[in-house]
Amino acid sequence: MKSGWLAISLALAAAAAHAARAQAPDASAAELAKKLANPVSDLISVPFQNNWDWDLGPSGDGFQYKLNFQPVIPVSISRDWNLISRTIVPVIDQQDVTANGQDQSGFGDTSASLFFSPKNPTNGWIWGVGPIFLLPTATDGLGSNQWGAGPTAVVLRQQGPWTYGMLANQVWSINGAGNHPDVNALFLQPFLNYTTAKATSFTLNTESTYDWEAEQWTAPINLMVAQMLKPTPGGGIPFPVQAQLGLRYYVDKPPNGPDWGIRINIVALFPTGKRAG
Repeated sequence: MKSGWLAISLALAAAAAHAARAQAPDASAAELAKKLANPVSDLISVPFQNNWDWDLGPSGDGFQYKLNFQPVIPVSISRDWNLISRTIVPVIDQQDVTANGQDQSGFGDTSASLFFSPKNPTNGWIWGVGPIFLLPTATDGLGSNQWGAGPTAVVLRQQGPWTYGMLANQVWSINGAGNHPDVNALFLQPFLNYTTAKATSFTLNTESTYDWEAEQWTAPINLMVAQMLKPTPGGGIPFPVQAQLGLRYYVDKPPNGPDWGIRINIVALFPTGKRAG
């Protein structure tokens, strides 16, 4: 499963690279890269985020591959406000992670966020608030098997080449399904991004989750570099693509959690022409 999904993602990147080869990234490409650093911008984006984590499970030899399909769709709902939908659908393949060493493949739980965001910054700050929903779409053993909901928010500032801010949410289970543990999780994602004039982006963030039930953090630090690629007329694809490579180290984790991982993220972009945030 993991090789097939990765092949799709890399094929998209290769097509973009072929289309962009004859054209150096320009100011508009840099602007796209900067907009992509803003979670509530006016870009329709379709990321294929490939993640590999090692050293999981009771033996310490486990491995997990996770593809996060993460479409982001902004919609203008009035002259002053946008509604931004951010959905994450995980596809998982893992070996030697469970106590019996069973290989597992399938879907994880889906999360769906809705951000209400003003189209213009507030005193220089871009922000959005709304609900997040947890949908029990996981294959057996790969998710919580719980419906959940809670609040989510993002706040950020963009100054010159810099983007910095935080995205956060809190999810509680709302159905208490069977023998499955309740969901009570806080997610914090502070981020810092620098975008060059040639549309190269450097990002440092954490994607930390605190499980209030287990009183346990999962806290990876990600260091990533990305390049925006714009197609030329008659190129392989008719839209811009960002290709990203990252390293991840877990500074805190549950028992049998991973130590480190890598990320390859391929993002197809579809600018709407509307200003968001």
